[in-house]
Amino acid sequence: MKTLSLLEKGFTLIELLVTVALVVILMLVAVPSFTTFQRNAELTSFINSMVAAINSARGEAMKRGRYAMVVPADNTNWSSGWKAFVDMDRSRDYDATQDILVLSREAPPSYLSITANGTANDSPPYIMFDASGYATSKTSGFGNLTFSVTRDSGLPTEETRRAVISVTGRVRTCNPSTDSTCTSTATQ
Repeated sequence: MKTLSLLEKGFTLIELLVTVALVVILMLVAVPSFTTFQRNAELTSFINSMVAAINSARGEAMKRGRYAMVVPADNTNWSSGWKAFVDMDRSRDYDATQDILVLSREAPPSYLSITANGTANDSPPYIMFDASGYATSKTSGFGNLTFSVTRDSGLPTEETRRAVISVTGRVRTCNPSTDSTCTSTATQ
């Protein structure tokens, strides 16, 4: 009988090539799916941080019995980030010495663009809640607001998420590619 020596144990070249080919095929399938998953997760996370700021402002307005607002960090463009605050001095503008800052967010990455309607598209843009938690305007009117966050992915299809704020102050998020009621003028 012949015994195997240590040099004769191992893989053949064909076995190694088949294994490498299978790994390459699996990577070709998995990497695009992972990239899509990562982009969707990033977009969803961003819109959720916006919803958190809106809900924080609404909660503080009801808790403190005062107006609370969410405004762009630079007071002109939502793509600069935002500040949520309780308007203690009733000026309807953020004053760091008078108002209570609830939450702030730095500017999003440049490949995310934000558009809005309603008072969130005024000059200057804002979201304001009264002491009852209703979304209101500076002229005491009520109205729905919608934020659209779009990712410029370089792909033929856009990736968009929306945050819809009803008159009652309730916020919901939606994906226009999977929800037919998710329009830029959506109501609750």
